[in-house]
Amino acid sequence: MTTKARKYRLKRGQPLADAVAPAEAAPVETAKVDAAEPSAAKPQAQTGELSSAAEVASETEIAAIRKEGLTGRQLRMARRAAQKHGLAPTSDFDAVRLLRSRGIDPFRRAPMLELVSNQQDSPSGEQIQLPQTMVRSAAPATQALASTQTQVEIPSNQADEIFRIQRDIAARRRRKTMLLLARLAVFVLLPTLMAGWYFGVIATSTYATKSEFVIQQADSAGATGLGGLFQGTGLAVQQDSTTVQSYLQSRDAMMRLDADKGFKAHFSQDWIDPIQRLQPDASNEDAYRLYQRNVKVGFDPTEGILKMEVIAAEPRVSQDFAEALIGYAEEQVDNLTQRLREDQMAGAMESYEGAEQKVRDAQQQVLDLQEELGVLDPVTETGAIMNQISNFELQLYEKQLQLEQLKANARPNLARVSGVQGDITRLEALIDNLRSSMTESGTGEASLARISGQLRIAEAELTTRQLLLQQAAQQLEMARIEANRQVRYMAIGVRPVAPDEPTYPRAFENTLLAFLIFAGIYLMVSLTASVLREQISS
Repeated sequence: MTTKARKYRLKRGQPLADAVAPAEAAPVETAKVDAAEPSAAKPQAQTGELSSAAEVASETEIAAIRKEGLTGRQLRMARRAAQKHGLAPTSDFDAVRLLRSRGIDPFRRAPMLELVSNQQDSPSGEQIQLPQTMVRSAAPATQALASTQTQVEIPSNQADEIFRIQRDIAARRRRKTMLLLARLAVFVLLPTLMAGWYFGVIATSTYATKSEFVIQQADSAGATGLGGLFQGTGLAVQQDSTTVQSYLQSRDAMMRLDADKGFKAHFSQDWIDPIQRLQPDASNEDAYRLYQRNVKVGFDPTEGILKMEVIAAEPRVSQDFAEALIGYAEEQVDNLTQRLREDQMAGAMESYEGAEQKVRDAQQQVLDLQEELGVLDPVTETGAIMNQISNFELQLYEKQLQLEQLKANARPNLARVSGVQGDITRLEALIDNLRSSMTESGTGEASLARISGQLRIAEAELTTRQLLLQQAAQQLEMARIEANRQVRYMAIGVRPVAPDEPTYPRAFENTLLAFLIFAGIYLMVSLTASVLREQISS
């Protein structure tokens, strides 16, 4: 009999029993040949190692299986499957080869019935622990055949065992189903029934008053750019609408409503259910939380419409609360741009009043100069003096001509010549006095030129102040127009009307919502527990 030496490679972290196959018995076919030829059992001289074609083919298949990169777990499953089918592999890879040669998938999980049946079929009740050492005996073929017959032996009471296992599985399934139904009843159905009982029996009927209003901007025909582009849309007053919405949902609005309409007192009445009732000594925070639940204000940015819903235990009270809140909103809209409009008008009005006062001061200065100098109009005074000087100069020219005529006589009349010369002298002196009165000061009085200059300066100042006053008046008018453009108006589209039927609670919708919530919570908790259990068990 020819024996072939085998080589084994031990991997890191792999137990020695899994890597090294013990010396096992030869295949059944070889054992049969040895039994037929007793003379072959005697030791003979060997000159070398000879391998049959079957051994070479098996080694080739095992080498191909090694290249597949099977895990240790898969190899152990293949060895257990080979032992179950009565095979005697020399290694884990040989077990894979033997199973595949018989058309068996070595990595298929065995059903529960097969595992239980195989455990019951074992006569000694001991389970095979792999890997194990197989001791070579004198008659290996006989032991292999006996082992195979022992493993494939079918018990007589297999049907009874299968029926018992089926009953156990059915009972286990019924028990798990009952536990599932019990958990659903406790964690889903019972809370849903309690919620439905509250909404249908205990909850106090409440009435909701709905209203809609919009904030509008004054017509600004001169608006240009983006202001003119968004004019008349909800985006033009979106900031104001958001501000009003925030105010209506604020603590300030709640405290004003409580002071004016008795918000706390209404919800503190004894006939309101305990969940919706407000305690008599409740704080403002408790009242504000209740206010947020019962006063809902929404804003539609596309249309710029504010929608408000006010809930109360009585329909008339609900309408009163809604009307009061609308009044608060109107006051808030009026106050939004009041400061801006006041600042614009205050600056323009201050500038106009300053210009007007300066005009008055300039007029008073002109009047004081006229009274002080005794000249009403320096231009008229100057013109009158110049007219007098012109007349006197004409008379002077006439007297000079007359004097020349008298001197032209051979024997002039001395008396007449003396009279004409005297007239000429007086006219020249008068003309000099008139001219000097216009440019020179005398007897403590200012000259007409100085008086005229002062009056002209005062009149120029008055003219300038009058122009500035006109500009200030125009600025004041423009500021008034701009302030009018900044005005916001609140138009009520849907006025609050008290309902005649209760609006809340909606028993069916609320109960269905509670069922979905409890079912979702139970589903999430169950999935989480299942994932954790799977992670722990693996």
